[in-house]
Amino acid sequence: MEECKESSQKKWTHLRKVLERPGPFSHPEFEPSPDILDFILSTCKILIVGAGGLGCELLKDLAMMGFKHIHIIDMDTIDLSNLNRQFLFRLKDVGFSKAEVAADFVNKRIQGCQVVPHCCMIQEKNPQFYRQFHVIACGLDSISARRWINGMLVSLLEYDENDVLDQSSIIPLVDGGTEGFKGNARVILPGMTACVECTLDLYPPQVTYPLCTIANTPRLPEHCVEYVKMVQWSKENPFGVPLDGDDAQHLTWVHEKASERANQFNIQGVTFRLVQGVVKNIIPAVASTNAVIAGVCATEVFKLATSCCTPLNNFMVFNDIDGIYTYTYEAEKKENCTVCSNIPHPVTIEDPSKMKLKDLIQFLCENPKFQMKNPGLTTNIDGKSKTLYIPTIDVIEARTRPNLSKTLLELGLSDGQQIIVADTTTPTSVILKLVYSISDIEMKT
Repeated sequence: MEECKESSQKKWTHLRKVLERPGPFSHPEFEPSPDILDFILSTCKILIVGAGGLGCELLKDLAMMGFKHIHIIDMDTIDLSNLNRQFLFRLKDVGFSKAEVAADFVNKRIQGCQVVPHCCMIQEKNPQFYRQFHVIACGLDSISARRWINGMLVSLLEYDENDVLDQSSIIPLVDGGTEGFKGNARVILPGMTACVECTLDLYPPQVTYPLCTIANTPRLPEHCVEYVKMVQWSKENPFGVPLDGDDAQHLTWVHEKASERANQFNIQGVTFRLVQGVVKNIIPAVASTNAVIAGVCATEVFKLATSCCTPLNNFMVFNDIDGIYTYTYEAEKKENCTVCSNIPHPVTIEDPSKMKLKDLIQFLCENPKFQMKNPGLTTNIDGKSKTLYIPTIDVIEARTRPNLSKTLLELGLSDGQQIIVADTTTPTSVILKLVYSISDIEMKT
């Protein structure tokens, strides 16, 4: 018994050296204490969002650093193609939940670790679920998911009557991302530092293909796959269900149809791997890059949870294509950020007598500042709520569809009018303020 206790003490010797004495890189407010290690081992709760290549590494790192109470959330199931880099999974796990298999693996491997899996979309969890965590770490391959979790953490912030931020309501977000031999890590303190939305233009635009191109003049093998995905599947619906990128039968059907279309236009290069990449929007991943970025993120989580060192300020870039290169800089917080600024966001309209509601929606989707996916718009006119357009509910969409072809003036929207916009990229609404560059007199004349 004494030997086991002594062994347990020795296990955390390396952490005690950091947590029980000050050092040259300590945070200014750091107070060395043995209680900090007890907090890590028994109290601190961490949420990992994503159980893919980066998420598996993060889970392993944090569990072995001493964090015992970890939750991990992922909606995906394990695919055969995952096994070359998502090392917590085995061939027998194909088809099962990533979050559940990863949690079970670590719980069995690391004594005392209590990993709780959640096999669902992050949007299915309410604010109370996210409020319970001390730090949230993301290993996602989706910009939309990053934007949503960022919006959720900003919505949890609390302010006093003088509009001063209550720092106890801040839940730090550590975000990592990889693509091939490149990666990045960042630390976000919601309400204090630059959030995901503040730096939205840093992320590469999602690859999309105009429907007119893929339907009439395909030039690339990707065009052929996208046509089958967007047009043929919905028309023929061979299996009577939505297209599932993890279903081998679905992918085989898409591959066959895309190959037939490619032959019609003398296009080469339609392979099963290409089909899988286009359908699932797969980002190329390298195991070593995942390991490096996960190590950086895990270190930042540890620093935030213990205050033993000053955290990253606040964005690190990693590149090992030709040698190893890292660069750290401070991403600046935008005063007019659509999520964390708490102000209506002005949208300048040149001529509201010509701009239609569908043009405004297109602007919100294409503008780099907003990059919305499927926005719904409501407003208040003379104290009464008015629904302009809601695309997500069929009955309301049909009723409000005629508004799309009406101009802003025909809809009764005046200069300075506030529009409430809901979109899948954020859990909270965005408030816009219409600013007309043409005066009322000019519009009347």
